[in-house]
Amino acid sequence: MIDFLEKGYLLRLTLKPKTILLKEGEIAGQMYFINSGCIRSWLNKEGREITLQFFFEEESVTALESFLNETSSPIYIETVEACDVYVIKREDFLRSLNDERIRNLFYETAIKKLIIHHNRLISLLKNKPAERYRQLLVDHPNIIKRIPQHYVASYLGITSVSLSRIRNRFKG
Repeated sequence: MIDFLEKGYLLRLTLKPKTILLKEGEIAGQMYFINSGCIRSWLNKEGREITLQFFFEEESVTALESFLNETSSPIYIETVEACDVYVIKREDFLRSLNDERIRNLFYETAIKKLIIHHNRLISLLKNKPAERYRQLLVDHPNIIKRIPQHYVASYLGITSVSLSRIRNRFKG
């Protein structure tokens, strides 16, 4: 999508790991396009961080409902690794949707992400932790290789201790 956007709309930033880009309760006024690095979205549940999703190179990230409707975000968005990103403000993004190519690409991207979230929800409700880990190894081995174990555990809906036990079973 970034190739289609007018360069005047974009600001390039270099971010350190653990940089909070959006806090719960804030209104998402920007969308980030990742050139390099990893970003995660998470929510705070009674003091525990629950990782919702990881975003990597050539992906975009924002709290979409907050971004589009100017409502409070229920999530945090934070860098996991050092990141090189392009940033677009909400008003510039909405203006860019006048271009049919960008509008179609945004629609396609939104549908793909909806399917990913749908499949993740079903997996969390239906599969046991070991099955979720096995599927993560198959579908997204880069997560296992690049992401700290406590974030992976949170993403899988388990503790770090449980993840360690599951990983040991897969090694042996």
